[in-house]
Amino acid sequence: MPDVTELSNPHDRFFKEIFSRPEVARDFLQNYLPAAVVDQLDMATLELRKDSFVDPDLQQHFSDLLYQVNLQTGAGAFVYVLFEHKSYPDPLVAFQLLRYLVRIWEQEVRQRGQLVPIIPLVVYHGRRRWQVALNFGALFAGPEALRPYWPEFHYQLCDASIYSEAEIRGAVVSQVALLLLRHIFSPTMADQLPQILSLLHRLADKKTALEYLETILRYVSQAADAVSEDELRQAMTAAFPEDGGALMATIAEKWFEQGLEQGLEQGLEQGLEQGLEQGLEQGLVRSIMRVLVRRFGDVPAEKIKAHLERIPVTMLETLLDEALVTVNLDTFVQKLTAALPDDTSQSNGENE
Repeated sequence: MPDVTELSNPHDRFFKEIFSRPEVARDFLQNYLPAAVVDQLDMATLELRKDSFVDPDLQQHFSDLLYQVNLQTGAGAFVYVLFEHKSYPDPLVAFQLLRYLVRIWEQEVRQRGQLVPIIPLVVYHGRRRWQVALNFGALFAGPEALRPYWPEFHYQLCDASIYSEAEIRGAVVSQVALLLLRHIFSPTMADQLPQILSLLHRLADKKTALEYLETILRYVSQAADAVSEDELRQAMTAAFPEDGGALMATIAEKWFEQGLEQGLEQGLEQGLEQGLEQGLEQGLVRSIMRVLVRRFGDVPAEKIKAHLERIPVTMLETLLDEALVTVNLDTFVQKLTAALPDDTSQSNGENE
């Protein structure tokens, strides 16, 4: 069976969906930057910049967000957040940060002809403890007399994996996001989920709460290996005993409608048109691929397509239905793998 971690990167999507919201970013930075630094920032001016500075070959390991903010003096500054979603810390993260900081400064010099302060913050939630130095100078070794000749800067660290529940601060959404990041790799995630979801009761705006709930459930269904679909439903019922089932059905229906609107409209229409010309089988494969891409974002198209091309037409129709309604890419991959002819499964096993 293909490794599901290769099929999608839900951590990147969750991080950006949550922390791109100004109210969440503002609350998060107020609680996880040093108080002395926050005192220098006019947080009312905080706004997200659309730029990303992460190298394409490192996007599976890092995500980033750049916030622009004024100082209390009126001068400009940036807060650069680098999210490391590997399961272990990169010992050269300070070097990566330096490269990205330089790119931001280069952009500022081109556009405004000046350098501004940048506050780097690394968010981490891996399985291993973060034991990497928080200063760039620690990467060097040499005589003390040479120390003035290498760069030096510090970055802040938010290691969600080590916080206790009592240490996780901030408004509801910040707490929920960090708790999810803290437990997402844990074998006890299913046990923690009802309590995490129940925090959303504190949100006054029910429409906003439903939007966050959808983002959370999508993340858990795609990223938490230890949570099954049944456990996800049970967590919803436990967190929302009066209407958990209805909420789950509403969100599932929305995902289904997204599959219909995005998958059928743009996938089936184009895919089946091409299928009339190139054959029903190719049309179904194209339709399934379009539905998966539209619903789940980045998928390894070549790998899945290669499997689909070995599936009989009658089973492709069933898989198309599954692509439209499944809430978890892992579940679809399992059913796809189970549908492979025996010789294909054996061949894959031998090659892997």
